[in-house]
Amino acid sequence: MSAARSSRSALPSGEQAVYGKGGRDIIQTTPVLYLPSVAGSFVASTVGGALGFADLGTFFFGMGFFTWLAIESALLHRLLTAPTLTSALRPTLGIQLAPPVVGAVALIAVAPQAPILLVHAMIGYGVLQVLILLRLLPWILKEPFAPSYWAFSFGVTALAIAPIRLIALGDDGVILYLAPVLFGFANLFMLILTAGTICRLLQGRLLPPPNVAPTP
Repeated sequence: MSAARSSRSALPSGEQAVYGKGGRDIIQTTPVLYLPSVAGSFVASTVGGALGFADLGTFFFGMGFFTWLAIESALLHRLLTAPTLTSALRPTLGIQLAPPVVGAVALIAVAPQAPILLVHAMIGYGVLQVLILLRLLPWILKEPFAPSYWAFSFGVTALAIAPIRLIALGDDGVILYLAPVLFGFANLFMLILTAGTICRLLQGRLLPPPNVAPTP
């Protein structure tokens, strides 16, 4: 029995695993954990900057940034050492791309005057995530096309937006060559994703059939 399962079984009878109290099964650690805290904070930060509340947005950026780093280490440990993700959960790895590039968009929105080094670093880490996900794509595609593949869309679109925002701010270095490539990649990916969704919808196979209890 794994240590994670042992710790879970050590909880008092009837008590659920709660954040901060331990007892969580490591198998439950998936990229979905990014959504409520990291994605929510970065989106709030970007909206704050767009509406003129950049100062408030910087606090949301801090919430998302440091939570991302904490979850990233726990998630990588799970992916490297725990049992492999089930087929149905593999498309959720697309969420792994989102934090660095969505965070880059948020940082540009709330602090366009900030040193550009961090934004470059976050975009660079996003590009690394794309390369890793492309390497894993044959393994991920063993799961038939489903709405879960839209997990890639958040990060892919942000990967195209962040370089464009930098160019608008006057960045004229390598980003001038990187931006068109990422923009083209994002549009091609979203086109394929949309086409796949429409095809499965027309086939009536976009959603799994409901579980119907057998009649007695």
